Amino acid sequence: MKHMRVTQRILGPLVASGLLAALALPVEAADFTTSDGNWTFSVNGEINVDYIWSNCQSAATAAPVVGGNTCVGSTNGNSSVSNIGNGLLPASISFGIKTTQNGIDIAAHFGLFPGIATNDGGSPNLQTGNGPTNTALGTTSLDIRQVYLTFGNKDMGTFTFGRNIGLFAADVILNDMTLPGVGAPGSAAGPSPSNTTLGGIGFGYIYTDWLAQIDWTSPDFAGFNVTVGAFDPLNSLSDSGATQGKKAPGFHAKLTYTLPFTDTSKLYVSMAGITQKQNYIDEELTAYSYTGSGGDLFIKLDVADLEAFLYGYYAKGLGTTALFDGGAYNGGAAFGGDGQTRQSDGGMAQVTYKLGAVKLGVNYGISKLDFAGGGFDEAANPFLVSKNEKGTVGAYYSLTKNLTLLLEGTRAKSTSQAGGSNSATTVNIGAYVGF
Repeated sequence: MKHMRVTQRILGPLVASGLLAALALPVEAADFTTSDGNWTFSVNGEINVDYIWSNCQSAATAAPVVGGNTCVGSTNGNSSVSNIGNGLLPASISFGIKTTQNGIDIAAHFGLFPGIATNDGGSPNLQTGNGPTNTALGTTSLDIRQVYLTFGNKDMGTFTFGRNIGLFAADVILNDMTLPGVGAPGSAAGPSPSNTTLGGIGFGYIYTDWLAQIDWTSPDFAGFNVTVGAFDPLNSLSDSGATQGKKAPGFHAKLTYTLPFTDTSKLYVSMAGITQKQNYIDEELTAYSYTGSGGDLFIKLDVADLEAFLYGYYAKGLGTTALFDGGAYNGGAAFGGDGQTRQSDGGMAQVTYKLGAVKLGVNYGISKLDFAGGGFDEAANPFLVSKNEKGTVGAYYSLTKNLTLLLEGTRAKSTSQAGGSNSATTVNIGAYVGF
């Protein structure tokens, strides 16, 4: 079986305006209206840059963890890694246009996400060959994650067509306090950093990802909203078989409820689900398939300057860091068969409090993965990751309305099914501007 691919380089940014709003960071799009008043154009974006220092456990003492998200130092004892780069978010600039025709609100959106890491491919996060390079004569590249249109009104609801953020695990990353910062460093603790870090991805939640999708969101009903939709099915990152065309799209859905108490306090609850079938042919030319599914629950309480949330998820066949990465064991007929799904679960808790211009916060997250049943997975992959966990403390100072300075400290640990582990510490200091 092909080992589960490390996913620290493939996870990236999110919707700039939506994320800034969720983080209570500045969102002040520049709006331009045509002379006839029929169309409104808008531009917004952000840039964040950090100095990131990580102290990784030496490879001489760190246990092997296949699928672990914690950095490991070199065999000669060198465990300190420095990097200057983007954090969980790269830079972004987003363009929007909207109008109302025949009582229907119509909008289109393009989100462009450049980073500052030196890369040699078209994608700043998913590379081919030997991966990202960090040498002279290099440049960064442009990541286009967001292209979609919407139409609807308060009576019919809203339809979304295009590439946009997914529904499953979206709320937790949108509210992760490390979004303008770093959190877990991912490839920033390695020799060839990519444009984004992990934040809490794989340390409390699965990456929601960008999906080509068609969705419908209901009108608001006494604080309740429902979104249902289909998305272009994803191929697995870790299956060794030949990919087959999918017979059906993937499906996702989300239910949200907002209960305001006062102008400064409210309760927000959401539940989301995702399911998709994978189809492959193994090296013995045997067709196999399996279904990856997951559900989550997010609860957030805002009381004046205090914000707190709890999040939990459960999945089978999805993996533990990226969607469909390591979610199944494929050993072939001689080794227990293909498409045996692994169970994963985890969650995150976070509390932040604002003292004037300073926001202080702490969060803890854990992501766990189990062997597939039957004993073959255990025999073939004894060092498969059992859990990735981390804790982060952070301070975020609003020097001006649009400029935030930040300081974070993170302690991460990865443990294998065999019981061995490795741990690391990361400290980052940076600046963030949003407009």
